[in-house]
Amino acid sequence: MLGKIQCQKGIMFHIHICRQCMVINRGGRDLIFCTLQVLLVFIVAVASFTLWGFVQLQDELQWLQHRFCQTTGRTFEFGRTHVVRPRGKHQATIVWLHGLGDKGASWSQLLESLPLPNIKWICPTAPTRPVAALGGFPCTAWFDVGDIAEDTSYDLEGLDASAAHVANLLSTEPADIKLGIGGFSMGAATALYSATCHALGQYLNGNLYQVNLNSVVGLSGWLPCSGMLRNRIEGSVTAVRRAASLPILLCHGSGDDVVAYAHGEKSARTLSSSGFQNLTFRKYDGLGHYTIPEETDEVCRWLISMLELDGS
Repeated sequence: MLGKIQCQKGIMFHIHICRQCMVINRGGRDLIFCTLQVLLVFIVAVASFTLWGFVQLQDELQWLQHRFCQTTGRTFEFGRTHVVRPRGKHQATIVWLHGLGDKGASWSQLLESLPLPNIKWICPTAPTRPVAALGGFPCTAWFDVGDIAEDTSYDLEGLDASAAHVANLLSTEPADIKLGIGGFSMGAATALYSATCHALGQYLNGNLYQVNLNSVVGLSGWLPCSGMLRNRIEGSVTAVRRAASLPILLCHGSGDDVVAYAHGEKSARTLSSSGFQNLTFRKYDGLGHYTIPEETDEVCRWLISMLELDGS
């Protein structure tokens, strides 16, 4: 009987263990199922941010890729680039350049508020460098400048480096996207210099300019090296032809006490006589060295027309 009891207990124990194994196995499957559910919820949550994160990563990589620009002599370290994504169908990309001592973030906020849903705005920040006009005080500047009235005292290497940096930012855009450059004050000067590089097909250092521009906007700015650039463009039939195909909008306030209205007006005349026939110059009576809604409204209307934006 003892053996039988042991046997029966052994059988009962074996059955009990088997049942426990079934419970454990079933519980394991339930645990795995619950774990998979949690993982699925987590994946869905992460996926909701995937596009945003990918876009941000693209912007960071683009900034790192184009942060340093080297010309024949110096290496320039550019600041952070801010990107304003189009709210509608992407039809155009414009690099917008800030003025002396400013940064890209300042303009990105204003540009984001404009009724231009089809435009992607790229707002880089200039390198920090000593500026002769400020007694050598270092600040963000696209190039070194002394007296803008003196047409021969420009930092040509700095101009070329900044124009090349802007061209690099535009070079990665899709082929069907229209490209433009705009800016305020010194940023406008750099944009206008880029327009002449587009016409000539090269920078002043001889390197090829390989971006096809569709529009240029300059607010409260001027054309640096105007005499030299005019002579170069007028001496090339190809440059004159390319200049004629590029629309330019210039706006300037008559009360500007930083970049005098006379400099803006002279720059417009120089560009027009050099072959930039599709140039619009707007004067704003009493306006100082800043922007007003009437001016930005004009910019919006002009861009919509010249870039043929559909507004959707």
